[in-house]
Amino acid sequence: MKKLLYILSITLLVISCGGKTDSVESLLEGGDLKAIKAKKGELNHQQKLLREDIDKLNAYIQSEEKDDKAVLVTTQVVKDTTFKHFVEVQGNVETDQNIILYPEYSGVLTRVYVKQGQKVTKGQRLALIDDGGLSSQVAQQETQMALAKTTFERQERLWDQKIGSEIQYLEAKANYEATKNATNQLRSQLSKTVITAPFSGVVDNIIADQGQVVNQGQTEVIRLVNLDNMYVKASVPENYTKTVEKGTAVNVNLASIGQTYKGIVRQVGNYINPDNRTFDVEIEIPNKDGFVKPNLIATVQLNDYSNANAVTIPANILQENSKGETIVFLYEAENDSIGIAKKVILEIGYTYENEIEVKSGLKPGETIIIEGAKSIRNGQRVTTNN
Repeated sequence: MKKLLYILSITLLVISCGGKTDSVESLLEGGDLKAIKAKKGELNHQQKLLREDIDKLNAYIQSEEKDDKAVLVTTQVVKDTTFKHFVEVQGNVETDQNIILYPEYSGVLTRVYVKQGQKVTKGQRLALIDDGGLSSQVAQQETQMALAKTTFERQERLWDQKIGSEIQYLEAKANYEATKNATNQLRSQLSKTVITAPFSGVVDNIIADQGQVVNQGQTEVIRLVNLDNMYVKASVPENYTKTVEKGTAVNVNLASIGQTYKGIVRQVGNYINPDNRTFDVEIEIPNKDGFVKPNLIATVQLNDYSNANAVTIPANILQENSKGETIVFLYEAENDSIGIAKKVILEIGYTYENEIEVKSGLKPGETIIIEGAKSIRNGQRVTTNN
């Protein structure tokens, strides 16, 4: 049909020129030069108009023939796979065993037994405060307690033998218990002059100097840290309360030390912060090499949705039609090298890392067009370079 249009154009040109042959010959026979020149100008104008029409017809024919050529595309076979969606939040590394030790007794810090960076065990002596004579009082009280105990024991034996009065026995017993309680109280006071490690860890900083006067509950003496039990604490928006729970899979990235960890949520908070509408989660992380430190910034990815048999496609191939529908193009093969692009409408789900979940519209085994999808139309012939 297209070639026929071209032939008709040429024929029209010939007819237009041929139809004037007699008149041209008549003019030549007449020898009127002015009329001959006028006729030549008229024919030149007609020839120009015909040439413009022919060029338009040729341009149209070429464009149509070009559109009929198969467009080169890249395809991909749709498969079912496991799709996981993650919500990303920021968190901080923390540990419950990171404390500053304060004295329980006021006095001069007479001795520091440890050095900065030293590992210590639970109950180990860290520092000593001058007791101000309290140890002497304890010694005297212990002597009085020993005497009261001896007196009570003798009085008890006599009372068992029905010797002596009951009042003597009871007075000896009360005196012994009173001196015993007083001694224990003084011992407890004396024990507070020794600062011990409440847990095993590392002496991170010795804050007070030896010889310095320290006050009960006010002066910072030593910072003790245990890096064995580290965890990340993060705040999650309240709209994930149903999807993020204890046991949820998590990826933790500590960019400052170049480490990534996989774990699970070990604890979920039951309180929504009214200031930012979030709840807290905790994720335990290992620290075998000791690189993880408190207050490191962590990027936390929580797996809030999973589909074990999902159909996923690259998100960048999706298009939207005038109705707002999401579409892609299928590749339907005509032969080994040529196929037809077929438009399909999709229902989509979650998107994560340029992969989008397809709820409906595609089935495993179908072939979709990837590269070149945005430059083709429905029903167009395509060829694949896969």
